[in-house]
Amino acid sequence: MTRITVRNNIFQHIQVLKTNRTKRNRYGEFVVEGVRNINEAVKNGWQIRSFLYGEGKLSDWAKELLTSVKTKENYQFSQELMKELSSKEDTSELMALVAMKEITPTQMKLSSKPFLVLFDRPSNKGNLGTMIRSCDALYVDALILTGHGVDLYEPEVVAASMGSFFALPVLRIAEQETLYGMVERFKKEYGTFLTVGSTAHQQKAVYELELTSPLLLFVGNETKGLSYAYKELCDELCTIPMAETSAASSFNVSCAASIMMYEVVRQRSVQ
Repeated sequence: MTRITVRNNIFQHIQVLKTNRTKRNRYGEFVVEGVRNINEAVKNGWQIRSFLYGEGKLSDWAKELLTSVKTKENYQFSQELMKELSSKEDTSELMALVAMKEITPTQMKLSSKPFLVLFDRPSNKGNLGTMIRSCDALYVDALILTGHGVDLYEPEVVAASMGSFFALPVLRIAEQETLYGMVERFKKEYGTFLTVGSTAHQQKAVYELELTSPLLLFVGNETKGLSYAYKELCDELCTIPMAETSAASSFNVSCAASIMMYEVVRQRSVQ
């Protein structure tokens, strides 16, 4: 354990990890706060590089983690510095530096009837965290992120996922060719593999589609929707009917995705 009472290079490094995506990716680590998130990181086998904690009395939960989880080095900060590092109104008693995980399409472990969701160019941190949470809750095998958008490892994304971040495989795909190749491979492997895109325009209602086969659901950017290239890649486009008297013109993207995911689960449960 190293005790830190001044804003030295270690303190500055942790601060940078919370705000700078370039540095996070360079060092391959990110900061995690919250009991649920830390517990899920440990439970799901993520590498905890360091624990960060203050000078005050620690709970039995924190003491147990410090003694049972193997780390490279832990850091005890003064209460003033810990307060600066914590994003919570009530300063966290324990935080963690966690190593990033990157998976490739061939490393994804899929069920016998895969259910995948793709989120194209997410632009809102809370929406991405909520999307991860919904995917985890609704039997999705993995979430795929494409295009330049919110960084997966933003603290707000991790916090909004409520622990699901560490339970759900998330695949980041930079090149469209990689995605095209993955879809082609799945269509050959599963035969009835279906690609479905969401849209706010007049299309078939989501409940009118047959969604019990192996499936990839495409969800577009919050403002611009699904790109033309991805619409062309979809076998079907669908929408969620809204009340004609509604003042809302569309659903929040994570809400819309959750409704569509639930419809997939509903259809499969009564199959």
